[in-house]
Amino acid sequence: MIIAIDGPAASGKGTLGKRLAGHYGLRHLDTGLLYRAVAKALLDAGKRPDEADAAVAAARALEPATFDEAALKGPAIGEAASLVSAIPDVRAALVTFQRDFASKPPGAVVDGRDIGTVICPDADVKLFVTATPEVRASRRTAEYRGQGRDIDQATVLADIVARDARDTGRAISPLKQAADAHLLDTTNMDISTAIRAAIDIVEASRAGRGRA
Repeated sequence: MIIAIDGPAASGKGTLGKRLAGHYGLRHLDTGLLYRAVAKALLDAGKRPDEADAAVAAARALEPATFDEAALKGPAIGEAASLVSAIPDVRAALVTFQRDFASKPPGAVVDGRDIGTVICPDADVKLFVTATPEVRASRRTAEYRGQGRDIDQATVLADIVARDARDTGRAISPLKQAADAHLLDTTNMDISTAIRAAIDIVEASRAGRGRA
């Protein structure tokens, strides 16, 4: 079974992805980490995140098993990753890896911004997870502060709004809800409620497909 989860920054798709993977005994891939890792490689090398040739080389050299997720979750990396992800050749370089990951038994939960539309268009279940920018900014600020980072929520909100504009407006693989994706608005949900709602969607979809 393949579950595709898409949505904007800080919508909760990563947390849902992990929980659903655990619930169904599937592997989980946060594809945002791939782009963050490319961005970090560029920044560490003193390069700009919009340097296409360097970004493509970094994408082809990725070793996901070595990722330090905590190091990849910083605000500067997230901002750079949004720029990196708009480079068509970077996205092309990562497509095969993502599809191969999803296709291996027993399946996977894959989250990102073009999973249901580009990476896994034939996924068994598709979710589009969202929330208002203000709620997403509040969640992301709490996450950063929990990591000991001193950051202003207004700054986080401005970054989220800018990232939304880039993600939905790029020419290649823009963020959008797949026609057959189930919308899950988590604005007024805590994590337990959101997980229950997501499981209900998956179960209803599996019943409709003969429990694939």
